[in-house]
Amino acid sequence: MNQTEWVSKFSEFESVNELNEEDRKLIEQARQSVMSAYAPYSRFSVGAAVLLENGQVMLGNNQENASYPIGMCAERVAVFAAAANFPGIKIKSIAITALSKQFLIDKPITPCGACRQAIAEYEHRYSNPIRLVMTGETGKVLVADSIKHFLPYQFNGDDLKAK
Repeated sequence: MNQTEWVSKFSEFESVNELNEEDRKLIEQARQSVMSAYAPYSRFSVGAAVLLENGQVMLGNNQENASYPIGMCAERVAVFAAAANFPGIKIKSIAITALSKQFLIDKPITPCGACRQAIAEYEHRYSNPIRLVMTGETGKVLVADSIKHFLPYQFNGDDLKAK
């Protein structure tokens, strides 16, 4: 038997003020987007901003539905909008934040499993890591240089091909 150990690498900042200007602007855009979220059931609004290599930014926010499984997370809304509006343009980074009407979110919000898989698809598609910048309403900021730090064993298109 062999054992494999994976190491996840993140940078942690005490506040958004410690980030570089590009990341600060992207977080601000995600915070603006969170205000348009449709979250009447969970009252947990998430906003995302996707920065493309051409400088364009696509926004997304969670869109809930009374039939819970058909809602959509902010990250996938933003990533899919980027791919639909700018096909072939690589995603450089994604900023994610959240707001609750019930409590203060004072820690970084990370993508759910489905969003991690969707982000992994675009990293694989373009052979390009996607930087994730995550925060709550206040508090620390977590930064990862790739979704691989969240999802080391990825399922992707290579698994669907015979070798």
